[in-house]
Order: sequence, then C-alpha cells, then structure tokens
Amino acid sequence: MLGLVHRQRNLSRAQLTRQTGLNRSTVAALVGELVERELVVETEPDATNSRGRPSPIVRPNPLVVAISINPEIDAISIGVVSLGGTVIKKIRYVTEHSPSVGEAVNISAVVIEAMRSELDSRYRTVGIGVAVPGQVRASDGLVRMAPHLAWQDEPFGRLLEDATGFDVVADNDAHLGAMAESTFGAGRGLSDVIYVNGGASGIGGGIIAGGVPLGGVDGYAGEIGHTLVNSDGIACQCGAMGCLETEVRRENLLSVLKLDNADPDELESALLASSSPSVIAEVHRQLDFLAIALRNSINMLNPQLVIVGGFLASIYAAAPHYLEALLAKQPLLASRDGVRVTRTELGSDLLIIGAGELAFEAILADPGAFSFAPVSVPAIVE
Repeated sequence: MLGLVHRQRNLSRAQLTRQTGLNRSTVAALVGELVERELVVETEPDATNSRGRPSPIVRPNPLVVAISINPEIDAISIGVVSLGGTVIKKIRYVTEHSPSVGEAVNISAVVIEAMRSELDSRYRTVGIGVAVPGQVRASDGLVRMAPHLAWQDEPFGRLLEDATGFDVVADNDAHLGAMAESTFGAGRGLSDVIYVNGGASGIGGGIIAGGVPLGGVDGYAGEIGHTLVNSDGIACQCGAMGCLETEVRRENLLSVLKLDNADPDELESALLASSSPSVIAEVHRQLDFLAIALRNSINMLNPQLVIVGGFLASIYAAAPHYLEALLAKQPLLASRDGVRVTRTELGSDLLIIGAGELAFEAILADPGAFSFAPVSVPAIVE
C-alpha cells in the first residue's frame, strides 16, 4: 500500500480499496498504521464534485526523505528527494578534475554535514542512494569499474557510510534512471522500456523487461555504451574498439559549441540556439551512431518505448525527426512496429530521483521494520 501511494502520489482510500482488493476496514487500518508511522498523510478531499461521502486522500509524507548522490568526472551532485519522488534540494559541486573515491566521499560528506541540522530537525532520512557512472555489483554495492572516474573495485558505499553514518546503497546511474522514468516519468504504466543515458562519464543503459528491472546475474546488464557501432573506430577505455561512447560524446558537442562546461539543460539550450553547420553536422553524426546502438537494442529487446536522457536528450531535441527517420527503417520491421522514442520527463532531476528510489526500496519493502535511528557523525576518509 505504501508503494502505491509512493508511486501514484495521491490516492483516495476508495482507490486504494479498488487497487489492492482489500476491504474498506482493512484499508482504513493499514492507512492508519502508515499515518501513525508518519509515512503517509491524510487530507480531506474536495467534495464539490463528489456524490455521497467523499473518501480521504492519502499522500506520501513529504518529510520522509532520501539523500541522493551522483559522482561524475566534472561534478558531484547531491540532492534530497522526498517519498513520492519530489526533489527538495539539489546541489552540483563542480570539481576541477575527476574526483578520486576519497575526494568524492569527502565532498559528499561535507555537503551532507552542511545540511545535517535541517535533516535532523525537519526530516526523517531513510539513507543515501548513489547513482554511479559505472558497473556496480548488486550484492554489496562495490564499484567494480567506473573507467572515466578511474575507479576499480572501490567500496564507495561502505566508505560513504563510514563518513556520514547513514545507510548507503549504490547502483549504476542508467539503471536508476530507468527506474525513475518507469515510476514517475515517460515510462509510467509500460512493461518494456529501454533507457539510454548520456553523461560526462559516457553512455549507459537501463532496461525494464516485463515490468521489472533487468540487471543480469551481478547487476551489470544494460551497457549500451559499450556496444560496437564503428568497426573502424578508436579504442575505448573499456579495452574494446568502436564502442558507442567513443563516437557519441558530450565533450565533442561542447567543443563545436565552444563551451568549457554545461549541464544538460544548458547544453540543450546552446544546441537549440545554434545554426552553425558544424554543430548540426556533429549532432547528425552522433545520432547516426546512436541509431545503430538503438537498432540493436530494439531488435534484441522488443521494447514499447526508448527513452533518451542526459546529453542524448539534448541531441535528440536538436534533431528529433532525424533520429526518428533512422529508427523508422533500421530495426527489423516487426520489432520497430509501434516502438516510440522520447526524452526523459524528469530532466535534470532524473538521477537524483533514481538514486532516491534506490534508498527508498527498503522502507517500501517493509515499512513496519524500518527505523529512523539518529546517525552519528564520523571521520573524514584519508
């Protein structure tokens, strides 16, 4: 029931009764327990358009929050997101170089400590979710490989727990983007979705298959950025040749736009404002290679929807009909029939929401067993 309220954000008791199949008295008792645990709040409905006795509205408690962290090669984003997937606060801490694990832990811990008084006095914090641009082992959150960050077999989650006192869970950033979009964004209500994310660290993918995330045996599935798109291409940091992320790169876009840095929103604004032939040519070149990777993914996975995010959403926005024309003819006819391509609805909040979803998993799975214990403040990582 908490999961329904969290995902749909606004449900009457009558709707909960219909969706769960439980009787009204059981729903009333369960809602009452969730209210007592301060996980949901009830409000009176607008009775102006209702017949009979209106049913109370149940909403996620906006004071139950998770901390989200997304380390990248040029910045570390730290956010606070509430139950129900609403971003309350977001800070982008720009770094002069790709941060080491210790630097990323310390920066995150310092920012969280600056928010500590507000978190402790106003909110109930469930823990920290981390969106990592790399492969993360599902069993324990070990970062096996984040090549652009130069992290290999790094216990980032454990170090962050030691540095903040909060429980920490971590996963691949694109996996979490897929989770967020399928819960609150463009993939709502769909069972088979491919999400492809473009960030400063490269390109990743997340897959929803049959209504559940597709992770593989250790959680490494979805590495669309490391599929072959150019047999005459250059070496990738992963060790292979001609990977998608060697051809489709944010830094190439920044270069033709003559920008030193830009977040996804700024990059998109610059692309849409530019009429430079060199910019248009680079956008088309990158979309050509993206279409090859998406063709392969569509043929293999037969999705209903392909969602592009990060800087991929920016190049798609700059030439949507160009990519759609490529995908209208490249995949197998039966596979491409009915598949749609769209951009993320959650925009620059996507990974903050996705990392928050990861942190909320434990409380959604078992609200009765969850405890908001006070945290202790630890030492800085050397």
